[in-house]
This record gives sequence, structure tokens and C-alpha cells, in this order.
Amino acid sequence: MANQPDIFSWYHEIPIISKVYLTLTLSITSLCFLDIISPLTLYYNYDLIVYKYQYWRIITSFLYFGSFSIDFLFHMYFVVRYCRLLEEGSFRGRTADFFFMIMYGAIMMLICSVIFKFFRNIKFLGHPLTFMMLYLWARDPENYYIRMGFFGVIQFNAPFLPWVLLIFSLILGNPVEMDLLGIIIGHTYYFLDTIYPKVAMIRGWNIKHIMITPAIIHYIFNTDPGFQIIETDVSNMYHCNEYNEYLFM
Repeated sequence: MANQPDIFSWYHEIPIISKVYLTLTLSITSLCFLDIISPLTLYYNYDLIVYKYQYWRIITSFLYFGSFSIDFLFHMYFVVRYCRLLEEGSFRGRTADFFFMIMYGAIMMLICSVIFKFFRNIKFLGHPLTFMMLYLWARDPENYYIRMGFFGVIQFNAPFLPWVLLIFSLILGNPVEMDLLGIIIGHTYYFLDTIYPKVAMIRGWNIKHIMITPAIIHYIFNTDPGFQIIETDVSNMYHCNEYNEYLFM
């Protein structure tokens, strides 16, 4: 039928940042599948970047999720679902801020993978980045009462989703470094962007906002650089009038 949604209209409706990320990810995977490029040229390697000047690895390490498989589709679900939910939800109308959030997460993950031995074995950082976005979506107060279902067995509220997935990885014996890195970086952004301004305002600190999107990013996305503060009653921070049911898997 003419009114039936199709893949092209669905793709067209995806907001710009999520659309670009999805497109680049699918393009990189397709090029690897066709043997045009090799995954060995994409992974994050500090020595090759610094001493061999292979700077593209800084970006490509966030774009490759493995060859076409069930695991790849699962990661694409994360990219489309939670990246889009964030961009259309708490970052709606704030494209520059959303891009800055992704930049912050990517830079912090690159630093952590060099400094901390526990994270040095992570060669592709796309999974931690999408897990960070999942964590930020789960911490959004508007999503606090959204009910999630895991394989139709476990029921829980949205804020517990990252931890349920982390425990599930542990049960399966999968490495949890990528999940933990996403949670840690996601929490640092949440603290600096949401918690710190409230504490600074209550205690009268001079620096009340740390996560301020640079003007150059606002210029690129043609958004308003004016920083607006929305006062929130901390005591009512986690109250929500809506109760939604969403079956995760």
C-alpha cells in the first residue's frame, strides 16, 4: 500500500547525527565484507597513530562492529535505538550539544584505553560509545518509570538496563570491559552535565557549568549558542506522570 512505511522513509526520519553514524557504520562494514578494506586498518592502536601517523584509526575504531552477523545486528539495534532516542528525546533541538556529548565520550574513551591497562585490549570503541548513550538514556528522569522486559522473563525499570546487560555479559562469560567503559564515561558526562550544576548552584560555587558546548560546534550546526538553564526541583527530579511498557527483547 502507498501509505505503508518503507525502509527509505524510515531512514529519512532518523535525526541527522544518528543517521550519519548509522550510515558510516554500515558503509565501513560493507567495505570490509567486500574485502575493499581490512579491519586490521581500522582498529585503535596508539603506536600506529602516534608513530606511523595513521590518524584515521581514531575515527574508524568507533565505526566497525564486526562482520555481518547476529552480533552485528544487535549492535546496530543499539545504534539506531538509543542514539536516536537520545537525539529525539533529551537532546531534541540541541544537535550541537548532542554532537559535543559524543565527542566527549569518544575522547575520554581514547584516553582511558591508553592510560588504564584494564581497557587497553579494547580495539574497537563503537560498542562502549553506544553503551554510553544507552546509559545516558536510562538515566534520563523522563524514562525512570519505563518498564523493560528482558527475554520476557525479567522486568525492571529503565535505569537498571545497563546493569542488567552487564550482568548478562558476565553470565555468558563475555568480556565486560567495553560495557564498563561505556557506563563509566556515561556517568562522568551525566555527573558533569546534570548533577554538578545543581550542586554548584546550591553551594554557590563560581563555576556552575562545565559541560558547555563550544561556540564553533554551534556555528557548524547553526544552533543557538545561548546557554539556557532550566531550574529543576531536585526533590521531584524522578517523578514522572507517564508509565510506559516497553519490551526490550
